[in-house]
Amino acid sequence: MKSGKRGFWLVATAVLSLSLLFGCTGGKTTPESGGAGNGGGETTEKKIINVTFRDDGIGENGAIYKWIKELSASYPDKSVEIRPAPIQASEGDYFAKIALALKSKDTAPDIVTEDTFILNSDASAGFLEPLDDKLAGWEDWSNGSFIEALKKGVTASDGKVYGVPYNTDSRGLWYNKEIFKQAGLPEEWQPQTWDDVLNAARTIKEKAPDVVPIWMNMGKATGEATSMQTYEMLLYGTGERLYDDASGKWITKSQGILDALSFVETVNKEKLGPPLSKVLNGQAGNTASREYMPQGKLAIQLDGSWITSNYLETGASPWPEYKDVLGLAPMPTSQGQAPGSITLAGGWALSIPSNSKNKDEAWEFIKYALNKENTQKLIMYSGSITVRADVGKDPEYTSMPFKEISTEYLQNAEFRPSQEKYPEVSTQIQTMVESVATGTSPADAMNKYAQDVTRIVGAENIVEK
Repeated sequence: MKSGKRGFWLVATAVLSLSLLFGCTGGKTTPESGGAGNGGGETTEKKIINVTFRDDGIGENGAIYKWIKELSASYPDKSVEIRPAPIQASEGDYFAKIALALKSKDTAPDIVTEDTFILNSDASAGFLEPLDDKLAGWEDWSNGSFIEALKKGVTASDGKVYGVPYNTDSRGLWYNKEIFKQAGLPEEWQPQTWDDVLNAARTIKEKAPDVVPIWMNMGKATGEATSMQTYEMLLYGTGERLYDDASGKWITKSQGILDALSFVETVNKEKLGPPLSKVLNGQAGNTASREYMPQGKLAIQLDGSWITSNYLETGASPWPEYKDVLGLAPMPTSQGQAPGSITLAGGWALSIPSNSKNKDEAWEFIKYALNKENTQKLIMYSGSITVRADVGKDPEYTSMPFKEISTEYLQNAEFRPSQEKYPEVSTQIQTMVESVATGTSPADAMNKYAQDVTRIVGAENIVEK
């Protein structure tokens, strides 16, 4: 009985904490002083629309935070107040906190930023509102303003659309040209195979011993970044996939899995990466991009197109020289086989929770936020890749460093499986990669992964190759 009471209080405390976190919920209103027309003595009620997003420690200097504040000030409907409702959390913790918030009408925001990898799972759980009826009346959605291929990321397995994308991304090998020059490596680097990447790292270790040769996310604490930026970039580069579309089954054992894990093993066995205390930390990605890279302590970073947003004047780690010091090379396939390079594409969307109390007002704000002008503002703040074709043609966008090449990488882009079980499988990927990073053999790690995925999806839904 004691444990039951304790569980009750834990849940009650969590819900109360989320209520405090979001401030006023979407159903609340705030009084606004009347103007000259009513003598200033009356008040009108404003509807409050809370927009929830992840704050990774930057606070009000973050791109999304600044963007929402600016849009709130310029929003033409003055009967509605748009409020940022950030959640300060690591990537993995953000998804857990959002899932808890979306379950209750007391804590659900009116708009939530959804990573497209979790969108299908949240939609299947009934947390999100389908937007098809609303999209049918929005010309921007149907007239080619949005890149058609990227609509796939916001379409769930039931065929319905549960969000409007506001950015996308590609991944590649960021490298420091000055360190490469010091090590006798080409400043215009174009590795053709994985061996080329590893050999460059080995040369840097020898010629620039005070520098971390290569950094990849390898821990459970970095969540989806470990799954997507590291493991899936490697796995897909072998020609293998996570999910076999032909059979409708998850691939749990294959040579591609072993090859991907062997790359991780080599980096750690040869001490080509950072200390495990750094890479297994939840802030590993920020440490690499905001500290090690701009400080000249890191030569190669396998990561996403968004990292340069840190180096803008308004970013977390301003670095004006980044456009001259950094290079971006495509991640090659394992043996240089077709198509020669690989990238994974993802992105984020604005979605309306099923428990939002102001769905119509939330939708009107989404249309305003993601029109051409306001989408372009966000891209300029965040440095990410646009999802709107019309913004992609704008000279202000194409003149931004690395935007054109990052967008070109999308030609060979692969996407994560749009399967309900993917988030749970992804968690097992993170465990598998971390186990190899800490000394487990690729074969043993793969066998454990196969057992765990089979438990999650069922033996009838797995295949070995």
